[in-house]
Amino acid sequence: MELISDILLAAGAIGAGVYCFVLSRRLNRFNNLENGVGGAVAVLSAQVDDLTKMLSTAQDMAKESTGSLGAKTERAEDVARRLELLLASMHDLPANDLAPVEPAAPPEPVFVHHRTGTDT
Repeated sequence: MELISDILLAAGAIGAGVYCFVLSRRLNRFNNLENGVGGAVAVLSAQVDDLTKMLSTAQDMAKESTGSLGAKTERAEDVARRLELLLASMHDLPANDLAPVEPAAPPEPVFVHHRTGTDT
């Protein structure tokens, strides 16, 4: 009976050793930097770094655009105030000053005779 239990114990140990060997090889392939999850993690890490840099650049550009837009908005508001003042001052003018001005008549054409070069 001891012999049978020793044989079963040895078989169990050999089976566990083979299982550990197979598991070790699978784990090495899994963590391989070229084909496995390790490679995917390395690629994703590099992409996260690139995205972080691009986000920082985009934030800087947004800050610059915000400043520029604020300055242009202030300028537009100033111009709008001036236009409002001009329109208000136009209401104070008498109506006859706002009458349309007729353009002056164009001058009469002068014909030059080709042979003599004199006016006709």
